[in-house]
Amino acid sequence: MATNKVPNSIEFAGDYDLKNIFLHNHFGEVIDIKNMYQELNIYESIYKNALTGSIVIVDAQNLIAKLEMQGTERISFTLATPGAMGDRNVINASESTGHPFHAYKITDRKQLKPGTLMYTIHFGSREFVRNLRKKVSQAFNGPLDSIVNSIFIDQNYLDSKKELTFEPCGNSDKIVVPNMRPFDAINMIASKSMPEKSGGVGYYFYETTKGFNFRSWENMLSVNGQSRRDIKQEFYYMPMNIDDPDIDDKINHDFKSVESYRFANTFHDVAANTMLGTYGHRVISHNLFDKSYDIKDYNYHNDFMFSKHTERPGRNKPETYAIAESNVDEQIENTVKGTSSVSDYPESRVSLQSTTQFLHNENTGSYGLDVAQDGRMTGKRVAQRAMVMQGTALKLTVKGQSYLEAGDLIDFKLRSVDEKNTDGAEDPQYSGRYVITKIRHQINPEKYTMALECAKDSVKQGYSETDFKIPANTNIATLRNTYRDGEITRDYGD
Repeated sequence: MATNKVPNSIEFAGDYDLKNIFLHNHFGEVIDIKNMYQELNIYESIYKNALTGSIVIVDAQNLIAKLEMQGTERISFTLATPGAMGDRNVINASESTGHPFHAYKITDRKQLKPGTLMYTIHFGSREFVRNLRKKVSQAFNGPLDSIVNSIFIDQNYLDSKKELTFEPCGNSDKIVVPNMRPFDAINMIASKSMPEKSGGVGYYFYETTKGFNFRSWENMLSVNGQSRRDIKQEFYYMPMNIDDPDIDDKINHDFKSVESYRFANTFHDVAANTMLGTYGHRVISHNLFDKSYDIKDYNYHNDFMFSKHTERPGRNKPETYAIAESNVDEQIENTVKGTSSVSDYPESRVSLQSTTQFLHNENTGSYGLDVAQDGRMTGKRVAQRAMVMQGTALKLTVKGQSYLEAGDLIDFKLRSVDEKNTDGAEDPQYSGRYVITKIRHQINPEKYTMALECAKDSVKQGYSETDFKIPANTNIATLRNTYRDGEITRDYGD
């Protein structure tokens, strides 16, 4: 059982240091419920704007009646992994920081025996609750990251005092927020945001146990759009020799060992990826004023090498594709390649959007750029988000490590199941770099564990390619350049 101890001492992987668990009611009364809790959960995700959690209480003191609990209480504590030094190791939800959690409901109340109740208190961060109570009705003009920061710190909106880590945006815009909740307004702006130093489109706005983040997928993979971002932790699921010189000690070995794993989905779901527009996506932008329309086609294989990915956070070579550029319809001729791959069908997902709304906004489109760029940017944003969500999703159960956050990179080593693998080689597709997308911190009186959900949008070792048959007398260079452009503009005339 974990107890209060010298912060720098650790007895085993999964050990933790938990400083009290205080419950504050609306009258200002405070009680330590640490000896009453059965399970404490904290949830963070790059897909969720704020932290949430729950605590299961076994109550033999009838606190619900004595404290007049109604779901508006505050919960404060600090949690850390002993031996891991630094501020980033501490999950600080104490009153002294001004960042305790706020309860918002009580569920699952039941009597275990006469005089003893069990119930669950659900809580969220202060910003989670404040977002439910506030609306944004205001016009903004300027860099999109500055607009987000304004909503984040404004006393009339989120009024947050927490750390906000943001990636500078390369685009500005005039934006009118029409009576939206702060998180909804920020999410709208996030969908329009473009990194200053990388070629992505779309940001994630989310809270971890260390603060808020406003950043792109590329920023999770690289530093300043240039250098490869370091992994935060290495995990493995393979037989390991405790005497291996690469293992410093048993505790470190246990921290890196995966208790269980499973793949929630893989790149092999081609049907879902096709429908989502991961491989091919057509965006039709229409102008009701002059009756014209513009078509932009997104092609997975053409764009992949110019984007950042988990295994190659820079310019990528074809062998790093998550799915090979191989023939899928050998009998269907294509003027570019002779045969068609999965990315050669932009009609698999078609999106429509109007540009007329921007006629009175200096003709800038959804991203604060020339309206003619809208279709291309939308196609890229939709495809990238689908690539992340429908790529390889890995679920791990590991020992609790309070310094890990959603958005961190890990390296997962999985031994190949090939019967010829006698030297412990790693699986060439499913091992490698993953981004942590979700974390469940699960603490009970005995140990601290974490359930991680991780994603990757590329493979460590590429798939073999099939040779393409090019039609005779074809100018490949000309046709491929035309194909890569992928843009068609038509005019209906008067």
